[in-house]
Parts: sequence; structure tokens; C-alpha cells
Amino acid sequence: MKKTDFSKAVTSYLAEYLPQTCGFSDNTINSYRDAFKLLLLFLQEEKGIEAHKIELKMIGRQIVSEFLDWLENTRNASVSTRNQRLATLKAFSKYAQYRYPDTITNCVDIITMRPKKQEKPLVAYLSEEELSVLLKQPNPMILHELRDLALMSLLYDTGARAQEILDLRLCNIRMDGKNPYVVITGKGAKTRNVPIMEKTCKHLKSYLHRFHIEDNPEEYLFYIERKGIRSQMSIDNVEKFVARYGKKAQETSTDVPEHLYPHMWRHSRAMHLYRNGMPLPLVAEWLGHAKMDTTRRFYANADTTMKKEAIEKATSDFNPLFSNEYDIDWEDDEDLLKKLYGLK
Repeated sequence: MKKTDFSKAVTSYLAEYLPQTCGFSDNTINSYRDAFKLLLLFLQEEKGIEAHKIELKMIGRQIVSEFLDWLENTRNASVSTRNQRLATLKAFSKYAQYRYPDTITNCVDIITMRPKKQEKPLVAYLSEEELSVLLKQPNPMILHELRDLALMSLLYDTGARAQEILDLRLCNIRMDGKNPYVVITGKGAKTRNVPIMEKTCKHLKSYLHRFHIEDNPEEYLFYIERKGIRSQMSIDNVEKFVARYGKKAQETSTDVPEHLYPHMWRHSRAMHLYRNGMPLPLVAEWLGHAKMDTTRRFYANADTTMKKEAIEKATSDFNPLFSNEYDIDWEDDEDLLKKLYGLK
């Protein structure tokens, strides 16, 4: 079967340009690859175009616009995810326009597309009470639920991204000293040592005792096993059991959000630390944020409760806001109401 210019361009882009020329990490390249997988799925399901028949001249502004709408409306993707996929296609178009000059019009049309505007919501996080309810859902007497409990505990305690946890190998876990910690590799291949609490160590040790009888330092901490072969656990696995425990927790507490996702653990831990007095620069370092602005944008203005508590602490009991001395019963004072409305 003859390869099209589209298949050639995508293959060289993912296999050569991104890893060799740009030096992108495997995780970043996988994100780009996912965007193309979704585009192929869209073209097949919505346009009836098989993958091996796609040509670069077919991929223009109209198709990309329809693809993005399909992601948002049919696949229920967030505006942020939609914009992420657009960014991937724009980057690819910049690459393709120089290698396939006859497609430059389409490429430029895609490159000049603007991302969809989105409101910047306050960061979503779980209260400590909600988190407690969630962590009580797995039954540690059931093997796979023991694993889930260990993973969720570590996810929260470290505040790491879900992929960072899934990338951990046994050699990254240090629990033999007085100050146990894990070595996490974040964006840009930067590592950071993150301390873990005693309770997390307890869950981890129970998990390791059952799931890692043979101590192979290079083996993934969390894995799946098929036909005796172990492989790295995927984000999909984590998303599924997080959602399952979320639904179960809602039966106990209606305060638990309906839609849970792994990244909420990271936000929750950071917000709890911030609310309990950890300075924002230290939160930024602990999260592995390269820029302080990222942390400030997410957390500095995110919690109205913090502001209210700070105001209350800084306000004297003699302040009129805390005193009943100046209360006015508006409903019962008819004479005053009539004066205000000009009736007397």
C-alpha cells in the first residue's frame, strides 16, 4: 500500500523531528501522538475517510475547526484540551509547510487559527474531609484495591502529576532512613525529592510486600500484568478507578464532587499545604513548577475561605461588623422603610 504525504509527514514528525531535533520527552511526544489518533478517529467516524487515504491537502482550516468542535461536543473534551489539540496541529503545520510547500495555504490557515477563549475557573480541589471519605473506599484486603489505595495515597502525599507517579520505579522509593522520600522526575526531566508521610509509607510497604516480592530496582512501582508480562500502568487505569471510588464515596457524602480526576489530588495537597501556612514559593518548588507565576495563578487567589479566616483573625471583637449593637430590623421597622421609599 502506497504511503500518502500525510502518513509520511506524521511519521517523520513523531519519530524523528520531535525526539531528535526538538529533544522532546516521551510523555510530550505521546501527547502529540494522542492528538493525531483523535484526528484519525474523527476523519474515520465523521467523514468516512480511512487513515491510509488521508492526504495533507485534506487537512485545512475547516476540517480542523470541525475536529475541535467534535472533541468538545461529542467527546466532551474541555476547552483547555481542545486548545491543546489545536496547538499540536498548529505546531505540525509549521513543520509541514516547509517540507510540503504545495500545502502551505492550508498550513498557514491552521497556524493562524485562534484558541477558544475560556474562563479561568478557581482551581478545583477536595477538602480534607472529602479526601478522607475517598481514601476509605478501597478495601486493603482486596489486592487491586490495596494497590489503588497505595497509589492514591502517594498521589496526594507527593502532590505529583499522575504520570510522574506512574513513571516511578522501585529505585525511586527511599524508605530506609528517618526521612523517607521519593525521587520524582517532572517536566523537562528535572528531578525533585519529595518527602512522604508515615501513613503513606505504611500503605506503600503493604503494597510492596504483595506486589513486588522480587526486588527489581528498575521495575515500575505501579504496573499491570497480562499473561505474566508486566507493563507500566496507564493514566486511563488511574482515571477509571478514581471515578469508581468517587461514585462510591458520593453514597457516603454528597459533598464529594461528581467528576473526579487524578490531577485533583495534586491541587488538593497543594491547597491544603498553602492553607496551613506553607509559603507560596515553597509550594511552587514542591510542585515542581518552573515558574512562580504558574503557582500564583492557580493558588494565590483560589480560596475565599482563606481570605475570610484572615479577615476574621485581623478584626477585633469590638468591630461593628462583629457586634449586634448596630443591627437594624428592616422588615419590622415600617416607619423607616416608608421614609426610605419617600412615602412619609
